[in-house]
Amino acid sequence: MNWLIDFFGNPDNWSGPGAIPVRLLEHLGFSAAALVLAALIGIPLGLLIGHTGKGSVIVVVSANLARALPTLGLLVLIVLLLGTASIWPVLIPLVALAVPPILVNTFEGIRGVDPELRDAAYGMGLRGPQVLFKVLVPVALPLVMLGLRLAAVQVVATAAVAAYVGLGGLGRYIIDGLATQDYESVVGGSVLIVGFALAVQGLFTLAQKVMVSPGVSQRLRVR
Repeated sequence: MNWLIDFFGNPDNWSGPGAIPVRLLEHLGFSAAALVLAALIGIPLGLLIGHTGKGSVIVVVSANLARALPTLGLLVLIVLLLGTASIWPVLIPLVALAVPPILVNTFEGIRGVDPELRDAAYGMGLRGPQVLFKVLVPVALPLVMLGLRLAAVQVVATAAVAAYVGLGGLGRYIIDGLATQDYESVVGGSVLIVGFALAVQGLFTLAQKVMVSPGVSQRLRVR
């Protein structure tokens, strides 16, 4: 507890290039960039596969990849291949980590829509894209948001690996602290990462409540 008090009470940790606000913004930048790229890959692919039913093997492989992916090992490999001159050695492993939960939950959300609802939409004269975006996506939105929330929390918690290749972020406190046996910084950095991940989870939970229509929410509670 004293380490935390000393860490957060130290004025040096609140000013300069290594200040907590600076590291937090760096961490947010890595995480947001990775999540946006993963969403641009996972959501359209999940919608397409879920709606057409073709390519479901991609979802299975993606789900298995999520459980087996060694993020740090992938980071080291990419650094050896690309060097550390850009942010891509960090973004690629984080995107690879974030795509599977987004893809799988988007796919499950679309495939899980009641077939009678699909038939009713077609019976009203709607066509493929109209059925997808006007009927299926609103109903599947809770699962899509769940996938985004899971991916966001995983990315925020894992973005500390950026420090391994000399970049910033909250992981710097842990890596630099271990290197200098400054366990005050190690504990403080760990608490910041956990707190950031919990805050992100809370924000996505709130966003889901705002974005999902009351009718869909009520339907999920009834089920």
